[in-house]
Amino acid sequence: MPMRWDDWDKRRASGRSGRPDWSRPGGVDARAARQAAREAERERRRARRRGRELSPEEETWLEARRTAEHKIRFIQHLISYVLVMVLLSWIPGVRSYVAPIVALAWGIGLASHFFQAIVAPDLRRKWVRGEVERQVSRSVSRQRVALEDEKLRSLEELSASIAHEIRNPITAAKSLVQQLGEDPGSAENVEYAQIALQELDRVERSISHLLRYAREEEMHPEKMKLVDAAESALESLRERCASAGVKLERDFDVPGELVGDREQLRRVFINLVGNALDAFAEAKTQAPVLRIAIGENLGGNEVWVRVADNGPGMDSDTQARIFKPFFTSKANGTGLGLAITRKLVDAHGGEIEVSSTPGQGSEFTLHFPKHAQRPEAAR
Repeated sequence: MPMRWDDWDKRRASGRSGRPDWSRPGGVDARAARQAAREAERERRRARRRGRELSPEEETWLEARRTAEHKIRFIQHLISYVLVMVLLSWIPGVRSYVAPIVALAWGIGLASHFFQAIVAPDLRRKWVRGEVERQVSRSVSRQRVALEDEKLRSLEELSASIAHEIRNPITAAKSLVQQLGEDPGSAENVEYAQIALQELDRVERSISHLLRYAREEEMHPEKMKLVDAAESALESLRERCASAGVKLERDFDVPGELVGDREQLRRVFINLVGNALDAFAEAKTQAPVLRIAIGENLGGNEVWVRVADNGPGMDSDTQARIFKPFFTSKANGTGLGLAITRKLVDAHGGEIEVSSTPGQGSEFTLHFPKHAQRPEAAR
């Protein structure tokens, strides 16, 4: 009775588990790789059905499982090879001719399987790790050079700004003092002396702010409420707000509980509110309004603050430079208020952003983690 092709396929399939399948390219190792890949894909599909991707730990487990499966199949292959060769060596007339041919042909496949299952994974990990380390080393070196160049440019820019801020008022005061010496009896000497004192006060204020910006202040973190810091700052500026006719709008959804330095966060509010009051005064804003809002994110692990005004606003170039030391658009500003503010926010592990449109006002948004640490303490 002739054999049907489907019976032949079944016989071929039934013989694949115990010995190499020479009818298919790749032999045992190719089948093992395909089966391991199918198992990994099934695991990924199960994870996707559960509504998530595999975690790094699960990916590592799958990789370890595939490696173990390769090694187990190689041992099975080796045992089959040894048993067949022992059997052939016992058959008279076969061991002289057939056994060496089978040993050589099958041994080549066995050696290839050994390389793929045992040697290749270790080589792959070693070479990949070495290549990654070389690439990371080059990348880190480039980043280090870029950071050093940026730091040097910032230092040069800061030095030029300091010289400018201190030299101008000192030059003006020197000129006024010279005029006092040229004509001691002049009626304008009192006015000259007052202007000279004002210029020297400006120098003192700039140096004081510079020292505060450069000094690493010690933090005293404690459980506190941002609402208390905001109210304390507004109380300190209450007379300025009243004299300027500023309408204050408070929107405190939550008390803003977090761990932070109470005095430093109070100064953050003073700088932001004072900056808005200065903008109102210079632009002579009609019906000035200042809005302060405090809330929490949905996760409940972060507190946000918004300080918005309807003042003159800022263009994009000013927004990009507003936190740089000694940059100011005010007539009598030192350019360190917002730089100090950003430094204090960074010290609490927070972030500060600005959004502004010329003629429509500005808005500063701050984000603080509830359990903040200083950057050097977190490292």
